[in-house]
Amino acid sequence: MAMNQQKMLKQMQKLQDDMARVQDELKSETVSASAGGGSVTATVSGSLELMSITIAPAAVDPEDVELLQDVVVAAVNEALRAAQLMANDRLGAVTGGLSGLGIPGL
Repeated sequence: MAMNQQKMLKQMQKLQDDMARVQDELKSETVSASAGGGSVTATVSGSLELMSITIAPAAVDPEDVELLQDVVVAAVNEALRAAQLMANDRLGAVTGGLSGLGIPGL
């Protein structure tokens, strides 16, 4: 029985190491999304940090500032959703079927 516990502890340590590695890799990866027909593009890191906003010069019209703000929010939110999906996919690949074990955070 002690061998099984030792084996399980080694597997859990490997899982922790793999998760830390994937989270570290995600920090250097980015996803981008655009809104308003491509007039605004947001880029977000895998750690959910907004890296950049690009606004096409043609999108800036003093009378349409409110619309521009709405488009920026839409682009950022879409990029954040894409980054969250990327992170979930990567971490899911590491944790495999462990979610059924009832361990919080897996």
